Amino acid sequence: MSREEEILSIVSDKKKIEVNELSRLLNVSKVTIRKDLDKLELRGLLHRQHGYALLNNTDDINYRLAQNYDLKRKIALEASKIVSDGEVVMIESGSTCALLAEELAFNRNDITIITNSCFIASYIRKADTVKVILLGGEYQKESQVNVGPLIKKVVDEFHVDKLFIGIDGFDQRRGFTGSDITRCDTTRMLASAANQTIVLTDSSKFIQNGVVSEFSFNEISRVFTDKKINPKITKFLVAENINVQTI
Repeated sequence: MSREEEILSIVSDKKKIEVNELSRLLNVSKVTIRKDLDKLELRGLLHRQHGYALLNNTDDINYRLAQNYDLKRKIALEASKIVSDGEVVMIESGSTCALLAEELAFNRNDITIITNSCFIASYIRKADTVKVILLGGEYQKESQVNVGPLIKKVVDEFHVDKLFIGIDGFDQRRGFTGSDITRCDTTRMLASAANQTIVLTDSSKFIQNGVVSEFSFNEISRVFTDKKINPKITKFLVAENINVQTI
């Protein structure tokens, strides 16, 4: 784990912590910590305030990105292995999906990313070799994502092999679930333009139950998650012909 990832882990746990305390915990100078915090704040992963480092608003996607950052990054890195140079992929909004987009944008050549996430488009804007196609629609401020029927008018013009999505929950009866009906409808629109829909999520989502049914099991081809997933759930997913890869 890098020092920046350690900082995110500590701030996520403490919610708010003095810069001096971070310096002591990580055994580096306050100048070094401030430089690290500057970089993390520039990326929107945390906020600085009067000698403290603190998390963003809990409704903000930057907050979700900072939660379990190291684990989400490992999941994103594993998922990136199935994407080749020159490929066109579709990536839905979500914190782990944003880290996948970052990996592809900065460590692949000639990648095209189609997304409805304004956050993702901004997050990878400095990458030289990536092409981003941003799908328009109704803008949701906290998640920084475009949703709604306008998406369908545009997405019908595309077809890709892979769509990467996040989830909010899981139910053995209802399938993969979400928390926002409009966003779920939009993700399903994106899936209509892809050969395979691939879930990126940390294992905590498998013990949560979202409000809205989003995808049935036969609509998902692969899941990337971590080894803390309950083995019974893994067995269940495999029985549903879903390829489960853990890190």
